[in-house]
Amino acid sequence: MKLADRVALITGAANGIGLATARKFAAEGAQVLLCDVQRDPVEQAAAAIRAAGGRAEGHVLDVADRRSVDDVVSAVAAAYGRIDVLINNAGITRDARLVTMTQAQFDDVIDVNLKGVFHCTQAVVPLMLEQGRGAIVNASSVVGLYGNFGQTNYAASKFGVIGFTKTWARELGPKGIRVNAVCPGFIATGILATIPAAVLEKMRERSWLQRFGTPEEMANVYAFLASDEASYINGVALEASGGISL
Repeated sequence: MKLADRVALITGAANGIGLATARKFAAEGAQVLLCDVQRDPVEQAAAAIRAAGGRAEGHVLDVADRRSVDDVVSAVAAAYGRIDVLINNAGITRDARLVTMTQAQFDDVIDVNLKGVFHCTQAVVPLMLEQGRGAIVNASSVVGLYGNFGQTNYAASKFGVIGFTKTWARELGPKGIRVNAVCPGFIATGILATIPAAVLEKMRERSWLQRFGTPEEMANVYAFLASDEASYINGVALEASGGISL
């Protein structure tokens, strides 16, 4: 198992890509700390993983609240003495065109998608520095590579995550800590249920594989980058989109 006995903290783990990643990591032998703002879903998800034979705990964590982040990281450090993997997966959307976007819509997305990544990484890195090793994987997006209509706030946050990744790979790589980002394309999660069928079809056609990706496919990418199989990969923003940029 590629993540045997690794302690992995995953944000936004109650559903979607985060939940698929938690399941994948547990199947690969990791002790998984599922973190999310939703108490019941994250605890239920952790319980389901345990019932399937994995090792998992659910924690209520608001990545936009530094005290919440520090409390969870301190609790994990006290229980396990280390954190080997951090998956900065939590993210939200508040879409609107530039001319109609409110300050609250902009700030909400930046607080979770960008500042949340900063909070979690800054809280976890001291443990990794003591260990002399670690792997951090940040959730960006193809929108962070190419922009997208109606997503000024989201694009800014995901471009910023790539900037974090490149910078931290330089700062932390010499200390044995690898930092990479994943840029998913259109993934079949619950958010697609809110999008009109005609728009969904256009989105699907942009992939040269002619389909949406699955959360499990993204979880496989996270698991690879977090594992020793990716031991010489540092500072990349890996597009996993079915080739929509071709």
